[in-house]
Amino acid sequence: MTRMPFAATEYLPVLRELTAGFAQVLEKGDPEAPVPYCAGWTLTDLGTHLGHVHRWAAKVVVTGEAQPQNFSVEPGDDLAAWYSVSAGLLLDALHSASPDDPCWHFGGTGKTKAFWYRRQVHETAVHLIDAHNAAGTERASDPAVDADGVDEVFTVMLPRVARWHPVPSLPLPLSLRATDTGDVWTIHPGEPPALGEDVEAAVTVEAPARDLLRLLWKRGGIGEIAPRISGDAGVAHGFLAAPMTP
Repeated sequence: MTRMPFAATEYLPVLRELTAGFAQVLEKGDPEAPVPYCAGWTLTDLGTHLGHVHRWAAKVVVTGEAQPQNFSVEPGDDLAAWYSVSAGLLLDALHSASPDDPCWHFGGTGKTKAFWYRRQVHETAVHLIDAHNAAGTERASDPAVDADGVDEVFTVMLPRVARWHPVPSLPLPLSLRATDTGDVWTIHPGEPPALGEDVEAAVTVEAPARDLLRLLWKRGGIGEIAPRISGDAGVAHGFLAAPMTP
């Protein structure tokens, strides 16, 4: 079973590895390659977006306060190098920070800098999936990190997204089971549905943690990923089709 979330500083080596991998894809991939599941984006658009996110998050961590987002600055001719600098700014900010210090963030948890260690790992991890999809390559991931990403969707993203998207319909308790880590998330009906007691669920969706993460972030549908569904498949399809992330 995965201990979630990790201690804040344990995310740093994970983030360092993920950002390095992302820079490598930018360096080797076709800049104009389309990014599946990111409508209209090329690999260049994806790299520019993530670099700007890193720079914005770094400023938030350094100041402890909300910062305006300015994603209009062009990265220049060497996108991989610009992205690496962006990632370096974020890593330096997190390395120098105290996770327990007060800090603005958009989640519903305590307002400390610890939030950003986890959030930037999973921001990068999902977009690294996107980058490899665009490049036609694959990367093995750490199942424990994937499982933590699933947990973040339910504890941070879904409550936030439900403020402006229709609440996912869930008439019965549903469990997601990661077949590689043994982790289980039982979602109970509500507005929005939320994690609750791990009871005998009416519907169960089983797959490796990475595939569950892809389902929740809409990086592939049920038909493509083909999880094992026990119980009312219609309930599972309806819930997993709803937006749960930005």
